[in-house]
Amino acid sequence: MIPLSHFLIVSAALFCIGLYAVLTKRNVILVLLGIEFMLNAAILNLLAFGRYDRVNMAGQSFAIFAIALAAAALAVALAIVLNVYKHYKTIDPGKIDQLRD
Repeated sequence: MIPLSHFLIVSAALFCIGLYAVLTKRNVILVLLGIEFMLNAAILNLLAFGRYDRVNMAGQSFAIFAIALAAAALAVALAIVLNVYKHYKTIDPGKIDQLRD
């Protein structure tokens, strides 16, 4: 059986990769990818802790809810990115400095 610490180390690495992508990238799509990495790290933590709670299965049920929530958030974010690109012709967050013309 794999110990809990291995799951947590992999989850921390995924979260750090996602945080690095969010803080350093100048492309909105890559920022969204970094956010998805961080969400996947949180889901991995839920599943790892849920593996040790065999009675209630709370970790697995929260993980399913988090996956559905992440999919909905990504769909909304991509729709916003497409509308911003249509208006500004760029997806660089640094070049978008106003919300209305």
